[in-house]
Amino acid sequence: MCGRFASVTPPEVIRHVFGTVNSVPIFPARWNLAPTQEMLVVRLNPVTRERSLDIVKWGLIPHWAKDATIGAKLINARAEGLATKPSFTDAFRNRRCLIPADAFYEWKKGTPKRPYAIRPAGGGLFAFAGLWENWRNPEGVWVRTATVVTTDANSAVVDLHDRMPVLVQPDDWSAWLGEVPATLDDLAGLMIPAAADGVAIYPVGMDVGNVKREGPELLAPLTS
Repeated sequence: MCGRFASVTPPEVIRHVFGTVNSVPIFPARWNLAPTQEMLVVRLNPVTRERSLDIVKWGLIPHWAKDATIGAKLINARAEGLATKPSFTDAFRNRRCLIPADAFYEWKKGTPKRPYAIRPAGGGLFAFAGLWENWRNPEGVWVRTATVVTTDANSAVVDLHDRMPVLVQPDDWSAWLGEVPATLDDLAGLMIPAAADGVAIYPVGMDVGNVKREGPELLAPLTS
């Protein structure tokens, strides 16, 4: 499960890190990004075959969907079902993307549940594996959406949740985006839990549970 994350690195920096070539989109820092909201994705432009940094809505709406409500149910896509589940099969084969993230949040069971931030251990950005889609609404307007691909949690995250985002390593970005040929077996080999020593985990304040809250204090380590 991935239901909340932080995207605070400026788009100009993301453009440099991921090598996108289109105009940099205007996107404010989001410390508490939630499903159905807009997020940044890196995708391979199907026309130019170049990397593009774009704004999409979080929650995949398959191209065949009759209405947009399904998107709220498809914020995550289990890696194990991408090749067989109708909601994801076409996007998995043809429209994979990377979702830059500074951190994601999970809640440890208890009374009350306690939120934790998971960040790259060495700093920098995560690249979540994602799928994107185009969907035309009843007014004829194209809506671009995406979902976060998840896999089993690694030994560092499993104490919080049994699932975590697939974290694609830089050497594998080209294969995931479709810039180089990759078989289904190749892609399956990328959708494995990230190394436990690649993530840093620490408790944060309870305010992150409120989707209306924003600000750098949400990602700050809890000191008491």
